[in-house]
Amino acid sequence: MMVRQGDLLIVKVNKLPLECKKQNHRILAEGEATGHLHELDSGELYEKDGILYFRVEKEQKITLKHPEHGPITFEPGVYKVIRQREYEPKGWRRVAD
Repeated sequence: MMVRQGDLLIVKVNKLPLECKKQNHRILAEGEATGHLHELDSGELYEKDGILYFRVEKEQKITLKHPEHGPITFEPGVYKVIRQREYEPKGWRRVAD
């Protein structure tokens, strides 16, 4: 499964990486242009080497919300959050949302 919300690309992966750290929030990203948050309504968020992951437990669903995009609901599994980039003449940069 692969889904996009604004500047985020979310991909289902097989498992959490070893030694990832549990985060004390559920914010996947803050919009650079508006300050709006891409935020999970429940669940646990993890980080390793600057990359975010979240896990949806069995019998659970998690919804990703953002004021300018439609909500996305995730079924059980582990997901990797990728900040999308775009090329400009000066080089690669993160997509602004």
